[in-house]
Amino acid sequence: MSGTAPEGELRFRDSLRHLPPRVWIVSAGNLVNRAGNFLPIFIVLYLASKHRSAGAAGLVLGAAGIGNILGATLGGHLADRIGRRWTMTVSALLTAGLTALVPLVGNLALLVGLVGVTGVASQLYRPAAAALLVDGMDHQQRLAASGVFRFGMNVGASIGGVLGGLLASRSFAWLFYSNAMASLAFGILTAILVRDAPRPAATVRVADGDGGGDRDADAGSGSGIEHTAADPSYRTALADRHLRRFLAMTFVAEFVYVQSTVGLPLHVTSVGLSAESFGLLIGLNGLLVLICELPLTGAVSRRRPEYVLFLGNLLTGAGLALTAFAGSMAWLAATVVLWTAGEMLYASMAAAHLGGLSPPHLVGRYQGLYAAAITAGTGLGPLIGGLVYTSSTKVFWLLVGAAGLWSAQLCLPPRRRAGRPGAGGTGPDHHPEEGREAQPIRISNQ
Repeated sequence: MSGTAPEGELRFRDSLRHLPPRVWIVSAGNLVNRAGNFLPIFIVLYLASKHRSAGAAGLVLGAAGIGNILGATLGGHLADRIGRRWTMTVSALLTAGLTALVPLVGNLALLVGLVGVTGVASQLYRPAAAALLVDGMDHQQRLAASGVFRFGMNVGASIGGVLGGLLASRSFAWLFYSNAMASLAFGILTAILVRDAPRPAATVRVADGDGGGDRDADAGSGSGIEHTAADPSYRTALADRHLRRFLAMTFVAEFVYVQSTVGLPLHVTSVGLSAESFGLLIGLNGLLVLICELPLTGAVSRRRPEYVLFLGNLLTGAGLALTAFAGSMAWLAATVVLWTAGEMLYASMAAAHLGGLSPPHLVGRYQGLYAAAITAGTGLGPLIGGLVYTSSTKVFWLLVGAAGLWSAQLCLPPRRRAGRPGAGGTGPDHHPEEGREAQPIRISNQ
């Protein structure tokens, strides 16, 4: 893996020590939030306890998935419009109130609608939190912030799985009330302690008089399109071909990764192992992430993000595809180690890299689209994967391997086309990181 991140930045370990307080506050709040985030995990078991059919569970899960995508995109808009702090606060308070209503609703149609709206509210915070972690930071700082945030998220998820199981065995009502209290605590913590980072000047790009290149209002912005302070919109964001490629990569990568919850448990059963064996394999994944992700992220922190993402997706796809040939716990554990290494290389680096692509006044929208791509990949992945696995296990594992290769290829910068408009370093598809250094021009955000 060749190439390094820009020199002149703090090393990863130093960046961890110099992170602004908002990163630690948001990460701690996210730990609490994830530890109490029981609704998505236990809603199916709750419906089963109410003697609802599998079809009803599918409707509720579908509503939640659609709500998550809408919430992510709306959250990106709000993060840029009203600020990161208040978007996160509104998200947490709305989620608390709506989740507390779940055990009080008996009508299926109302429950589907309530879970869908809760899905919207619960995802509003994700782009805002992600934007708060990259505002005003260089690559090393973004990577360190993403690593700390993910560490808190993973610790919270581990605690939540155990705590949720204990609560569900006693009372589903208190399970959801506890979820509401965790969201309320997150909202209060955010409102009192979090402060938005200073917002940089917006970006504008104008052509040089000799047509030799572009000038960028913020050399740290990796966007390859013209921006002005008056056009902060999703349409503007999606005009960036680098973002479109990144979103495609994210969707395919999440589709591949989520097959660990589809193909892996089905394969474990098919080779004569128990559900307990599957639990041990997933536990191995969680343990490796908790122990190794931050050190591994630090080890690759000065490498080119594109190459780290390439390797991460390659390992994830290969590890999951090799599951097809594993017939014992030892070999299955080896495949889990392989795709977990890919997960660890990919996760923190992807969020940090996107922060480098985002113009200052569109960070929230870039993060909103990223969260929507993740949600779409993890939502459609089980549906498509389950259908293909039912038809042919061989085709399923070939699909996983091929999709892993595709997601890895999408990480690499696209090749230039000779004679293509913009190939000479100008035009709306020009990216500052691919040409000469951009020259700063500052304009007001107002």
